[in-house]
Order: sequence, then C-alpha cells, then structure tokens
Amino acid sequence: MSVATEVLNEGNAARVNEEWQTVHRVVFPTDGDTDTLPLYLDFNAAQRVVSEDSQNSKSGSGVTAVSSAGAKVRTDFLENRRQLHLPAFRRVSFGTYFNAFPASYWRAHTDVTGVRLTVAVDAPATVVISRSTARGTSNRVESITVDADTPADVVLPLANFGDGGWYWFDLVAASEQVKLLGAEWSVRKPEGFVPGTATVAVTTFNRPDYCVKHLTTFAESPELLEVVDRLLITDQGTQKVRDQEGFTEAAARLGDKFAIIEQGNLGGSGGFARGMHETVEDGRSKYVLLLDDDVIIETEGVLRAINFADFTRKPTIVGGHMFNLYERSVMHTFGEEVNEYKFFWGAVESTREGHDFSASNLRTTPWMHRRIDVDFNGWWMCLVPTSIVREIGLSLPVFIKWDDAEYGIRASRHGYQTVTLPGAAVWHMPWTEKDDTIDWQAYFHQRNRWLAALVYSPYKKGGILPRMSFMVDVKHLLSMQYSAVELRLDALEDLLKGPSHLHETIKTKLPEIRARRADFDDARITKEVSGFPQVKRVKPPRRGKKPKAPKSILTALATAATAGIRQVQGVRPGALEHPEALVPAMDARWWRLSQLDSAIVSSADGSGASWYKRQPEQFRTMMARSIKLHQQLLRDWEKLSKVYAEALPEFTSPQAWKQTFEAMSEKPAAQTPEQK
Repeated sequence: MSVATEVLNEGNAARVNEEWQTVHRVVFPTDGDTDTLPLYLDFNAAQRVVSEDSQNSKSGSGVTAVSSAGAKVRTDFLENRRQLHLPAFRRVSFGTYFNAFPASYWRAHTDVTGVRLTVAVDAPATVVISRSTARGTSNRVESITVDADTPADVVLPLANFGDGGWYWFDLVAASEQVKLLGAEWSVRKPEGFVPGTATVAVTTFNRPDYCVKHLTTFAESPELLEVVDRLLITDQGTQKVRDQEGFTEAAARLGDKFAIIEQGNLGGSGGFARGMHETVEDGRSKYVLLLDDDVIIETEGVLRAINFADFTRKPTIVGGHMFNLYERSVMHTFGEEVNEYKFFWGAVESTREGHDFSASNLRTTPWMHRRIDVDFNGWWMCLVPTSIVREIGLSLPVFIKWDDAEYGIRASRHGYQTVTLPGAAVWHMPWTEKDDTIDWQAYFHQRNRWLAALVYSPYKKGGILPRMSFMVDVKHLLSMQYSAVELRLDALEDLLKGPSHLHETIKTKLPEIRARRADFDDARITKEVSGFPQVKRVKPPRRGKKPKAPKSILTALATAATAGIRQVQGVRPGALEHPEALVPAMDARWWRLSQLDSAIVSSADGSGASWYKRQPEQFRTMMARSIKLHQQLLRDWEKLSKVYAEALPEFTSPQAWKQTFEAMSEKPAAQTPEQK
C-alpha cells in the first residue's frame, strides 16, 4: 500500500471498503538525470497548451520558443522515487509524459468510467486539476485545498475523452514548504477482478552488460517483482551473460524469478519466439513482455502496461514508447502504422518523429493530446497476452525486421488491437546514425517486407510495393552500392522458393550474407580514411557546382536516365586507382554518387569508409536480374500470396519453432543459478 493511500485511509474511513486498483503512480527519475526530468516534472506551470499554428510558426521542428525546463532544471528537491519537497509559493505541474494520466486510452479500450486521483502532502497546499481535449486545449477542472489531514481524493469522469485528452494536476505550495508524500491514479475493480502477471522475455546478442543491468533493475523493484513471474533471458551471443561481471550476484537476488536459456543466434525473431514459447509452456503468466536487451527500463511503465492490459475489454497487445538513450528527452515516435498501399511502416500521420520534451512538454504539444491508434508496437517493449500467442502463434521465423509489425497486423486480423500506451516507455539505443538498408540487414528488410505484403496486402499485386522495390534497386545501382542489391535480389529469389526456406535458413542465412558481401568493394569498411589513395578528380563538376537533389519527378527521371546511360559506359581512366571524391554519408545520395566513377563514402555511424567503384558489367547484370525477378514476382503474386498465407499458421506454430530451437540449443533447459 502506498504512502498516499495510507494517509487517505486514515483520514477518510468511508473510502476504505471501496475496491480500487492503483494503475498509475506519480514517480520521479531515480538517477537525478536532468535530461529526463522534463518527462516527469514541469516547473513552467504558467505555460499552457498553445495552438498548432503557433507551434508551426516557430522553427522547422515545431518547438515553442519557451523551454519547458529552461534554467530551472534541478533535482535537489527530489526526496525519493515518489516524494519531493516544494518551496513556499512555488508551483510545479505534473502535466508531463510520465505523470499525466492518459485518460482517452482508458476511455477507448476499457470499461472504466472514472479515475480517482489521490494526492497526499504534509503541509497546506493547493492541488489544481486540469484536463485537455483532443485538440490540445487545456481546461481547469477543479482546485482543491489540501493539508496533512485532508489529502486530495477526487473521482474524475472519463466520458468526454472519446477522441483524446489527458488528466493532470499542479501542486502549489502555500506560505511554507510542502512535501508531496505520494500521488496516484486508481480505478474501480470490476466484480471478480484478478490481476495478471507477466514473464519478461529478453533476447540478447553480445550485450551481457545490459542484461546484468536488467537483473539489477528488476531485483531493486519489489513492486515489479510482485507482478513478474520470471525474467527470462535468451542468450544467443558468443559473449555470454553468465560470464559478465556481477551476473552471479544479480541473478542470486532474483532467485527463482530468473532463468536463462542459451541457444544459437536466431536473431530477434528467434529470441522473442523462444520467450513467447517458454512463457506459454510454463503456464503461469497471463502476459509475456518482450523487452530488448539494449534498453534502460522505466519500471513504472512496465507496471502501467500490465495494469492497463488487466482492464482492457478483450485481450490487447500493450506497447511502450521508445526514447533515445543518448538524447533522453527525445521520443522516437508516438505511434506507428503500416501504409498498406506501399506496405511500409512509419509514424502515424498525425504525429511527429523525434519529439523533444525538453523543448516542448506535453502541455504545449497539441498533437500529442489526440489519441493515436496504431497497427503495431516495436518489440523494444511490448506486452502480449499469452492467450493471443496461443491463438495466433509465435513470431515469424525471419531473424530480424518486420517480426513486430507483422505480429501486430496478424493480431488485428484475428480481432485483437495493439495500443501504444503513453506513460509506458524505455530508453533504447538509436538507429538514426546507421543505415541498415545497405548493410547485411538489406536482405531481411527486402524479403520480410515482401513476405508480409504477400500475406496481408489488400491491393492487387501488392499496390506500389513492386514498383518501389525495383526503384530502390535502381537507386542502389546508380549509387554503386552493389552489395545491397545483391542481398536484395537474393531475398527475392529465396521468397520465390516458398515458405519452407524460412525455418530451414534462419540459422545459416546470416553467415551466407556476410560471406557474400565480402566480395564487394562498397561493403568493405576501412577505419582510417587516410589508408585510401589520394583523391583525384579527373573532370570537375559542370560549372564547378556539385549535383543537387532533383526538384520534381520529371527532373528525377531525366537525371536517373542520364545516370543509367553512364553506368554502362567505360570508367574514366584512373578512377579505379584514385577515388574521384570524398563523400560524407549524409551526402551519399544516388543523384550525387551516380555522377562519379569512384568515391570514398563514409559509413553512417562514422566508424570508417568504403571505396565505391563503378562496375558497368555488374550494373548490367544486376539490372537485368532485378527486372526478371520483379516480373516473376508480379506474375506469380496470387499463387505466392496464397501459399504464404496458408502456410503462415504452420511456420509460426510452436511445433515448427520447437524443432528450430532444438537444433540451435546450447543447453538442454533454462537454468537458474541454483540449478547449475
């Protein structure tokens, strides 16, 4: 029982017998990191929700002129995880990502009709309750005077949150310092309510340090351990978690709440499929929480996801948001969907990517007050009811890419929704400084996207996916990125073989890909650019100007046609002995690289560079192969679509996966430290 509830029960006995479930507690950062503080607290309480037009008139990012944190960012007022002290005559708002209550999501997906706010303090203060609309406008609901003997205890309706909106409160100190003893949001339990528990399934490859941090985080959160049956780590790496410093001590603290499985590398889809399978086989948990290894966890978010899932009208997949581990106030995306016409994922249209809460907090971000409906949630943090797993099966056997998106679509086809729940989130290592569409992952991007489209696309012959796929091949070829095209074409050839190749190749495909890429100049990374020959441009750009991005479709087509003709012509003398240019990764676009016969191109993560070299014969061969494969896929679309759709229940079944697990297992069973 929380401090706030204890104070409440002592001062208001009439409430004691009512059945309430705490679903959302007010919390603060544990590490004193001022970068994350705007996600929890807002001291600029005078700043209100502004109009969308006002935001758009600012900088290109849509950020308001006044920072929500500014020079007032400090953490010395935090007492602990749930308490803070506020100086006299000061005001703080809890209208923030982690502490506002996402009322519209509860209104849309549960039968809950009201939420109770409880706020306990040790001295006189004022609690100002506010709500927002789907348009992002702010409305004051109620102002309550509280003290140590009369905590705030208000039941608030959810009826008017159909399209969006949040609840939050501000705390205002009177003439003396006040301590917040605790605050929480709770809902009435329905008759026969039984809370669910979860198995947390982590899959890892050579990140043992992060995994040990997970063990420590869970061990230090008794509230979390109350609802977690097991923390299960599927270790697929060569740097074993069990060999990491601190593992034995951390695992011992969890005891039988922890288990580890070691198996060969089956990628993210194989690791998470193992976690799903083991959870269902174990039989204790109502949910399996899929969690990446390279994340920092907000434990309260895990509790909120489980609490929310307990109250949904029917089994629902509940996901969390992803914040940038290196820019900790920046959110990756507020919700994701699949554009079925081109069959590609992306942010929900009404949202913005890369939002920085330190520049524009929740109350000053109108678009974030509209409820967002998603097609799927990334598996950096995703809670899946085991009943859904039993009905629709495990992950696709695809190693990586599209496993999470496809699972959300598959669940939807079976009548189950996915909700990305605000207030539930992790900090994840960003991929913004990488380009995994041209490295070894190009194969999986291509094959798995086509696979999902074959099964689910509502459009004849996949909408514009085939056309987009071919154009991507052309862009890579014009850019001298032959290794990426080789993998993409290999992916299409495997796709034509039918579903049987999925399980058969999941454990062998990655070594094949790496070996195949090694034959291409553009795939060979050299760490020191100084190791390359000196740059010598034989013929400077026309009029001394560098190529620019085409401004229209017609210009782009004309540029591509001209560049295509150049690709089959002879290479300029000396271009293969000395690179013609040094091109930063951010400038490595097809309309730039197609003008060169060779170039040193830096890698997206800045770790090195590759020497791209134009190969006319390679261009001709790959172009012809791409045309042939795309024509064949279009010709066989209906047949392939039927084959993959009919085989889906089989290759995602526990039986099929179990055979793959047994072939890749390094140990016969999961083991805790006590069992070793």
